[in-house]
Amino acid sequence: MARARTSSRSTRKDRIRPLRWLRRWLMYYVLLSALIVTGVIAAHRVLEPPRTYFMGQEERRLGEIGHEWVPMARIAPVMARSLVAAEDANFCQHWGFDMGAIRTAIAEGSGRGASTLSQQVVKNVYLWHGRNWARKALEAVLTPVVETLWPKRRIVEVYLNVAEFDAGVFGVEAAARHYFGVSAADLSAVQAARLAAVLPDPKDRSAKSPGPGLRKRAASIMDGAATIDRDGRAACFED
Repeated sequence: MARARTSSRSTRKDRIRPLRWLRRWLMYYVLLSALIVTGVIAAHRVLEPPRTYFMGQEERRLGEIGHEWVPMARIAPVMARSLVAAEDANFCQHWGFDMGAIRTAIAEGSGRGASTLSQQVVKNVYLWHGRNWARKALEAVLTPVVETLWPKRRIVEVYLNVAEFDAGVFGVEAAARHYFGVSAADLSAVQAARLAAVLPDPKDRSAKSPGPGLRKRAASIMDGAATIDRDGRAACFED
């Protein structure tokens, strides 16, 4: 009987050990993955991120795309203010998620308007486009990491360099030249507002030939950018 019990215990231990081994290596894998991802995000605080997955998709679809990376110092300050006014007016007040906008979106039964600049940067640089829970979950995990490791100015800089402003036109430098024949550094307040106004739907809107709706939207963005400048909400991303 004693031998039978001993044998039974040994069998149970033999069954448990592989599970312990699997759990241990799974934990190591998760920890290693987290360290690698954090290291990559930390590196992009100073290094230019590679072309995004969406840029690659559009390049394969169109044959070529327009894109030129420019540092924040070569982007007109009014462009950054216009972007924040258009996409995330509370950018300097939140930590990656605008809880007020999220609550409003839930109350209205829509996710529209709840995504912050930080979330959009995570989606554009590290993930893929599309509405699914897997991407949303990864976005929710990575957004606080970006907010922790990057200054707000860097988030705006990266956004302006990867956003699509027309079919196959990525980044504010390519957009400024495509629409207005000027560099990003020379954009006027009107031009910056029009570029910001096309962002929700860049393939169906034109900053060069805006319709009445886009003109109205751009005028609102101009007012918002001026207000952000006056009330100090631009301080977190301006020198």
